Amino acid sequence: MSALDMFWAAPPISRTLALSAFTLSIAVYTGMLSGYYVIWHTPYIWQFPPQIWRLVTSFLITGKDLSIIFDTYFLYTYGSKLETASPRFSQPGDFMTYLLFVCFTILGLNIFVTGGVVFTSCLVLAFAYTSTQDDRGMKANFFILTIPAQWIPYAMLLMTLVTNGPSATKVQATGLIAAHLHDFLTRLWPEFGGGSNLVLTPTFIRNIFAKPHATVEHKSYGTAFAQPQRAGSGSDNVLPESWKSRGSGHRLGGN
Repeated sequence: MSALDMFWAAPPISRTLALSAFTLSIAVYTGMLSGYYVIWHTPYIWQFPPQIWRLVTSFLITGKDLSIIFDTYFLYTYGSKLETASPRFSQPGDFMTYLLFVCFTILGLNIFVTGGVVFTSCLVLAFAYTSTQDDRGMKANFFILTIPAQWIPYAMLLMTLVTNGPSATKVQATGLIAAHLHDFLTRLWPEFGGGSNLVLTPTFIRNIFAKPHATVEHKSYGTAFAQPQRAGSGSDNVLPESWKSRGSGHRLGGN
């Protein structure tokens, strides 16, 4: 399998996030693109024309140097696990709804509380928190240490505190808050509070990510597979409308 085949075989949302983060970060840190044009800056969203790309690019700038590799790795590793293996996101579009929820929550917290301008570390921490909640009671490796899986997000926060200081830690912590809020609204409140899931996947998102399924019909001679048909392309529409309106017809040469 070639590298291109492996890329297309990877989970679509996670591979897109990882590749975009890696590419944009390389462009910024090598000077090909000024970071000023891709970080979050609220006034530029409200001006005309609005620079709406900042809603996306501010989540795709990793740290410098080795952080480009590590942040991209964690973004893909935890993201792909959630996208493909988490019981929380079993229906089409569930992971995208989660992604949108945590991103907008992180954005809101940074606009009104912390004042952050780059949110990739927040998104990585959100992915790590949600992923490790599924692994409670298990052990996980964090670099050279083996610790309980649910401690991973806090170990990541501690490392940020040691290497980058309290300001960066405060910004990154918004990812943990966003992920915990999602967990509360979708799992804790329904299970222990007697409420309902408050973050449902919208129908239009579910339809975007739904995969058409082939029809399976068991025959006496084996199993027949019918590919999904477009609406209005059933067998009752094979003939032109003008033919359908004709009578029973007569045999040539007959009376």
